[in-house]
Amino acid sequence: MRDQLALRSVIGDVLRQRRMRQGQTLRQISAAARVSLGYISEIERGQKEASSEMLAALCTALQVPLSAVLRDVSDRLVIEETRLSRHSGDERRLALAVESIEQQVPLGTSDRHGDVVVAA
Repeated sequence: MRDQLALRSVIGDVLRQRRMRQGQTLRQISAAARVSLGYISEIERGQKEASSEMLAALCTALQVPLSAVLRDVSDRLVIEETRLSRHSGDERRLALAVESIEQQVPLGTSDRHGDVVVAA
């Protein structure tokens, strides 16, 4: 069980890091999101699953788009899955899966000002 990846732990880590980078306390986020401090703490520690509505409320309180949080979670999952696959010998299979996903998702390109433009 130790090597299994818990999505709720990754989500909690991302939310906690975002909050701490902003210098916000659990109490501040709790008040802004109208969610109990204890519940947010459990989410951040990976002990509770956050519903989509809860994630939206926390992202609003953090003033960060849900898509940015989910992107951070996705990036961490790739890193963790790669780490875990090395232990199980599944590196090639994971690399093929990531390559397949990258081919299906249009990546953003930069315009002349360096802003990312996402293909529609």
